[in-house]
Amino acid sequence: MLRRRPAYLFALAAAAALILPWGVAQPRALDDLRNFIFDTFQRLAPRAYDPETPARVIGVDEESLKAYGQWPWPRARLAQLVDRLRDLGAASIAFDFIFAEADRSGAERLIDAIPDARARAEIEKLVARAPSGDQIFAQALDEAPASLGATLTDAVGAPLQPKAGFVIAGDHPGPFLVSFAGGVGPAPQLLQAAQGLGATNWLPDHDQIVRRVPLIVRVGDAIIPSLALEALRVAQGERAIVVRSSNASGQTAFGKETGVNAIKVGAFEIATGPNGEVRPRYSRTDAARDLSVRAVLEGRVPREEIEGRIIFVGALATGLGDVRATPLEPVVPGVDVHAQIVESIASGSLLARPDWAPGLEFVVALIALLLVMGLLLVAPLALSAAAAPLAVAALFAGSFYLFDRHGLLLDPAYPSLAILCGYLFGAVTLWRAETASRRHVRQAFGKFVAPAVVDRLAEHPERLVLGGETRELTVLFSDLRNFSGISEGLSARELTHFMNDYLTPVTDAILEQEGTVDKYMGDAVLAFWNAPLDIDDHPRKAVAAALAMREALAALNARRAEAEPGSEAAAMGLGLHLGPCSVGNMGSIRRFDYSILGDTVNLASRLEGASKAFQTDIVVSGAVRAAAPDFAWLDLGRVRVVGRSEATAVFALAGDAETAKSPAYVRWRTAHDLMRGDYEAGRFDAAAAHASTLAETLPRPWSALYVVLGERYLALAREGLQEGWSSVWNLGSK
Repeated sequence: MLRRRPAYLFALAAAAALILPWGVAQPRALDDLRNFIFDTFQRLAPRAYDPETPARVIGVDEESLKAYGQWPWPRARLAQLVDRLRDLGAASIAFDFIFAEADRSGAERLIDAIPDARARAEIEKLVARAPSGDQIFAQALDEAPASLGATLTDAVGAPLQPKAGFVIAGDHPGPFLVSFAGGVGPAPQLLQAAQGLGATNWLPDHDQIVRRVPLIVRVGDAIIPSLALEALRVAQGERAIVVRSSNASGQTAFGKETGVNAIKVGAFEIATGPNGEVRPRYSRTDAARDLSVRAVLEGRVPREEIEGRIIFVGALATGLGDVRATPLEPVVPGVDVHAQIVESIASGSLLARPDWAPGLEFVVALIALLLVMGLLLVAPLALSAAAAPLAVAALFAGSFYLFDRHGLLLDPAYPSLAILCGYLFGAVTLWRAETASRRHVRQAFGKFVAPAVVDRLAEHPERLVLGGETRELTVLFSDLRNFSGISEGLSARELTHFMNDYLTPVTDAILEQEGTVDKYMGDAVLAFWNAPLDIDDHPRKAVAAALAMREALAALNARRAEAEPGSEAAAMGLGLHLGPCSVGNMGSIRRFDYSILGDTVNLASRLEGASKAFQTDIVVSGAVRAAAPDFAWLDLGRVRVVGRSEATAVFALAGDAETAKSPAYVRWRTAHDLMRGDYEAGRFDAAAAHASTLAETLPRPWSALYVVLGERYLALAREGLQEGWSSVWNLGSK
């Protein structure tokens, strides 16, 4: 873990450097992603249309065009529509049309089309006494709570003067409002008659979807309300609109000019963005909202559909071209959007993206980045892998809940990107560290530990720590007896080949039994079992490895005798002991040396030396014999090795478990135990006789064991049984 820390801190810094600037710069790509998510929320949970809402649309639809001809219609017909709506009790009538020119279908235009001058003059006299279509329309507008639309442009034009008054509380909103150079408004006669003037402009995002709608805009030095806001003002009979901006009473901005906070018109106080914009929560197109002009003029619309409502008059026929895109639908009549703004205001369904939202999202992203990378570092991979998608799901679920229940737009995408970025950087860094650690383990142990153990160790490289741990190990120490004599007759090249031919099968025997080769010391081999990982029944596997080493050496001697007749056979001495050892990295942090230390190692080495005294190849301690009792053992008694005050019970390994069941071994061990019994009882002559018999009847190399024992027993017999005699054999050399 410590070795990972610098690289992981660098990965954390890299992830933060990549993702955090997005929260500060707010690039368009992030805004597009955010809009996509908010649009998806609206599609998942659109505002349900309520027929009791105060807005209705009276549309110039296909049915009306079929009845009254192509648009534009005579102003006199529009006057009829206004009168009819007024008579039905409309609270406000707002035209989503720009009547910038004189009535093109008036009598004056028809007279100009008459080719006969005399007839044209006569008709002019008759028509002069009748009012024009614009006069009729203006009179209807004057008698009704009507508002007209104006289109604002960036081209300098005639100044537009609002019908509404404005009361400014706090900082002047002008610098924050969407600005236009001029506009195209109604003809002066119509504008003078109307009670309201509102902008019909939309400010869609670059994908042409209308999400944010300014309620007020600036034209030169004048502030113009939107058509929806003006219709709402006229419906309430209000003369002024109150604009509350930063540093107004009750608005805390700490002296900073942050823009518009709210717009109040009559009974409605509307929270806005800093540019005076609102975000309507759209409902889907509903036939109950849209009524036909023809149906109104023919008296087929019930009074309750009009009375007390805000009526928007606009184009519903697709051919008239007034269509917009909303988050819910790609094609919606523009006049419907005006109505939906009023519906959202009246029902309290406006969506809000507070000015503190980006700051909160930045903080959440930072915390999420730190948490996910911290979790990766300390938790299991499965937990962190599950936590990342769960955290993303929780962010989206929480954001949707706030949208659906409280109309708040908080972005889950940016913090989710931080989570994904942090997880990616952290996981890749840990993967690389883990791969390097496993490669290091394989390089360090691949040649000295069984492949199965290496695979398991590579999964837990943290066990290879400086200082190690104390574990119970089975330790094997082997050495070639007559290496000096063998090496004298060999060249350096031949000696190298000999050592490779010897150490390769010996090492394979150890590794096949899941042992670990600690080191080679010339012709000596130190190995151990039960580290770095737990090895089940490790004493038995160590004994099995010793038997395999005996067989490997016999095979090597046979090959050498066949290749080089008369060559000296190699002999091995091997000691096995079981006990606690300190095992781990015994070097430094820079140089890795996984090894063992302790009295158990020393005793295994002394047991290898004891094998020389007994003239047998494998000598083990009583602890090993007790842990693997089913092998064929020969009790050698107790010895006191150099450097130890306590005696150790030792045994010779005669064969495997199958050998232990054979009748020949049973007879052999019975005779051996009789010899040992006479020796322990001080009957040295009898013990020597048994040893002589065994030496004559057993083949090499076992006969050598009994020759040594017989000589020892005869020497003791010549000395006689001494007072205080002990059966412990004190070995004088290593």
